[in-house]
Amino acid sequence: MFDPLLQELHESIKLKGGKPITLPSYFREHSSVRLSACIRSWLWEVPGFRRWRVTRLDAGNNLQVLNSVAYPEYSNDHPLMGIDLLWFGVRSKLVAVLDFQPLIQDEAYFQRHFQGLKSLRNSFPELCNSEAMRSFDPHQYFSPWLFFCRGGLEEVNGPLPLAFKAFLQGYWDLHEIESQKPSKISFEEVRQLQTHYDIYSSERDPAHGLFTSYFGKRWSDRFLKEFLFPASSAEELPPNI
Repeated sequence: MFDPLLQELHESIKLKGGKPITLPSYFREHSSVRLSACIRSWLWEVPGFRRWRVTRLDAGNNLQVLNSVAYPEYSNDHPLMGIDLLWFGVRSKLVAVLDFQPLIQDEAYFQRHFQGLKSLRNSFPELCNSEAMRSFDPHQYFSPWLFFCRGGLEEVNGPLPLAFKAFLQGYWDLHEIESQKPSKISFEEVRQLQTHYDIYSSERDPAHGLFTSYFGKRWSDRFLKEFLFPASSAEELPPNI
């Protein structure tokens, strides 16, 4: 179901000079024969970003997942990009999260980096539910203008592809503009904040439970700590976080 969006994401990365990084086969592709599921992942080297990862889970009609996070270089204080799309086919249920994920919750920061997303969100009200997320605190690493939707086929076949395309372009526009400006947050503080993002996310990410049910705890624990959120393996939280 999400393959056209996956292709669009990869093509946009290539157009911006992205080059694939070879992953160990252990993470590149992994299958569950018993549950007829396959998970594939990609890691990209992209100018202006220190890390850009993509994951696609295909479990047939039971579950479809597309996930991606882009981490700007530490010299740039603009937001991370987060994509999380899940389709539960048996229940015909979509869960979609698209956001420019802020490093800090600060009005001046929002003014600098979120005018584009704020405008974009107003164009797709169908993908903006008012209900709260269940696994994450919306006031940590999420913006007030995130796309958050619990829907069905109407959203999947209607606004989602258009919103996805506009969201990607909006993030590229933000990156290109803000990369030309000096960062307001220091290199070291950005590093600390991105590290804390991995630690926070690894503790709360509900996908870990899904991966465990399909691929077992051993593989899923390694995938979480070594691929999804590798900075979460730091021995302790950075200071002042």
